[in-house]
Amino acid sequence: MKNKNSRRTFIKNSSLAITGLGMTNYMSAQTFASLQQKIGPNDQINFGVIGCKGMGWSDMKAHLKIPEVNCIALADIDQNVLDQRAANVKELRNKAPKLYTDYRKMLENKDIDAIIVGTPDHWHCLNMVDACEAGKHVYQEKPIANSIEECNVMVKAAKKYNRIVQVGQWQRSGSQYDEAIKYVQSGKLGNIRLVKCWSYQGWMKPVPVVPDSAPPEGVDYKMWLGPAPQRPFNKNRFHFNFRWFWDYAGGLMTDWGVHEIDIALYAMNVKAPKSIIASGGKFAYPNDASETPDTLQTVYEFENFNLLWEHATGIDGGNYGKTEGIAFIGNNGTLVVNRQGWEVIPETQDKDGQKVLKTEKVDFIPGKNNALEVHAQNFVNAIKGETTNLNCGIETGSIAAINAHMGNIAYKTGEKVYWDATKEQFTNNDKANELIKANYHNGWELPKV
Repeated sequence: MKNKNSRRTFIKNSSLAITGLGMTNYMSAQTFASLQQKIGPNDQINFGVIGCKGMGWSDMKAHLKIPEVNCIALADIDQNVLDQRAANVKELRNKAPKLYTDYRKMLENKDIDAIIVGTPDHWHCLNMVDACEAGKHVYQEKPIANSIEECNVMVKAAKKYNRIVQVGQWQRSGSQYDEAIKYVQSGKLGNIRLVKCWSYQGWMKPVPVVPDSAPPEGVDYKMWLGPAPQRPFNKNRFHFNFRWFWDYAGGLMTDWGVHEIDIALYAMNVKAPKSIIASGGKFAYPNDASETPDTLQTVYEFENFNLLWEHATGIDGGNYGKTEGIAFIGNNGTLVVNRQGWEVIPETQDKDGQKVLKTEKVDFIPGKNNALEVHAQNFVNAIKGETTNLNCGIETGSIAAINAHMGNIAYKTGEKVYWDATKEQFTNNDKANELIKANYHNGWELPKV
């Protein structure tokens, strides 16, 4: 077997073409073992996962459809999750990964080439920076961080340690979004004066109020809290539902907003608004346990158009009959795109007493690929040196996350806030600028890069 440096050189520079990629179904563990014998140990890429329950595991599964990828290590603060995912990996690849309850110990493993970060948002910055410092490439779940300050630190870390960092805003890899963006930028819609982004989540029911309790057996709750404020364990604030509490995340604004706003910003070729104003609250479930707004409208002012974000829980009646999506509203027509596909709804005008279309009607065109799998393949190709173009690198992820956090800051202040892109802060608003910062607790400190 070649030494580790030789394997790392391969991973960086190889243009090895692997047959059978992009498969939508899993091979058996035996079939993969046979295929990997042909690939050889020095040509394989070893992954570890930090935070294995939700998207961390979904991301790892997508990568495990790529024959040269192995999952050799898992880190989680919940032993129950570790045991479950270890069994899942063994079922898929016939080999159990090493298990860690402290991700920092896992990062000491020199055999790991890449890390998937699937922890709650308040952990993202520490996990990603530590992984980069340890020499690992990173697939970073979105939103990249729980504050604007952390976003900036993470971008600096990727550059300082020269690591490849792909952000899990996988809509960037969807065929329908690529087609829609090209159509928007073709000019056929005419002058675009408004872009609507929305997420209506009818499946989300009230989070019932429950008393604090002891953490479940096998859970290192102190480690789970990490840099978040100290407080007793409450199951409402733990797995999955952490999204609806400010200590750990930013609600639907950051959870879904980064996906949709990212596409809008990219298509319109902009990065930062001039001003932001937001209004909303807990209107659907005013007495449930969650903190983040279940109903929100946020208006971003750009030079020649406005961008509207809106979300609602408990109902599915989104714009254009779609529960989520992005609509580019132009003088000639409106393009609507979401995870199912895209279409163009033309405007009409009177001509010689008849209604004529201002632009072509484009009937609904469904998406053609599994965007998450394509996103994973793009990351692996970048690690192997086959491409230098990440579909959603850390800089791109930071732009979407910063804009989403701006929306939450406007909501929290209750004011129209103005952004100075040069200074990367709000103009003459101490309250808003204070909310840019990351506030770490329990002895944890914001990484210095």
